[in-house]
Amino acid sequence: MTSPPFLHMQAAIDIVPKSQHPTNKIAAALFGINKDGKEFSISRTNHWPEPIYEKIGTTKDVGNSSGTIHAETACILNSPYATENASLCITDPFCPNCAKNIAESGIKNIYLDENGFDKDFFKRRGDHFDRMSMQICERAGINVYALSMLAKKTRTILKIPDNYKPAEDSPIIAEPIESVSDAILHDIIESATTHNKRRKFAIAMVKTKNGNDFALIARAHAVIGYSMQEPEEALDLLTPRGKYSFIQEPINRLMMYLARKGHTLHPDYLYCSQVPTAREQVNLVGANIKRITVGNTQRCRDPRGLDAMKILKDKKILDYS
Repeated sequence: MTSPPFLHMQAAIDIVPKSQHPTNKIAAALFGINKDGKEFSISRTNHWPEPIYEKIGTTKDVGNSSGTIHAETACILNSPYATENASLCITDPFCPNCAKNIAESGIKNIYLDENGFDKDFFKRRGDHFDRMSMQICERAGINVYALSMLAKKTRTILKIPDNYKPAEDSPIIAEPIESVSDAILHDIIESATTHNKRRKFAIAMVKTKNGNDFALIARAHAVIGYSMQEPEEALDLLTPRGKYSFIQEPINRLMMYLARKGHTLHPDYLYCSQVPTAREQVNLVGANIKRITVGNTQRCRDPRGLDAMKILKDKKILDYS
């Protein structure tokens, strides 16, 4: 049994001043039960990963992405334990991109500091929270609550039925492999290229907590809970909402799945069929990943991803083999 969420929210509130962000200081605390039945908790602020902070700075974007990692995503990327069925306390309402990451990582409960709804930043971005973040949570089956730290009371924002199962018509494929090698990766790339045709996909070779090796294969798809089987809904999901989208890119899907299952990435065996988006590349840096193999270095969802690759490559932050 976990400690009351108020204790974890307090842990997040306590580290808010440590955020490097000059105006929007946000923190989160991820907590749950590990496989040994013991409680774990990890707290993070929104921040610039050290290599970006030192070599690029805080005033320059990386492609069309800021160089920061949001607090919620930082907790997921750096969790020492599997995030499936875990809970998350956040000092501020979360953006749609973090909602997608939370959904893909298997987190089941979100607690928001009631005071976060009164901040100017939320008042400017509240529409995205209501129309995208909350909708993503509803489809993914995530309960959302507001916490009053003063009254020590919880208010239900979204409660999901216990028997709800989210749609997932393009799950990540997990293939057991005998060993980890360039030859095996090459064979999996060939097979995945044929299967996915021109669709963007990514591959990660991982080790499970039980010591078994697997190859994980993911393609760009709507975030878990959404189906693209219906043409009208698929078209709606593919339409960006300002700078946000309901589509989860394959590298982000893989990174969240690794956290969800508690897998460990074999560091030299991460592949993407084309250049990841700028945000995906920043998230890789935030996860302390230093190398990725890219199939087509001239192709990307948008040209700003190519800009991000050039910046991170020139600064020797990411190696693109």
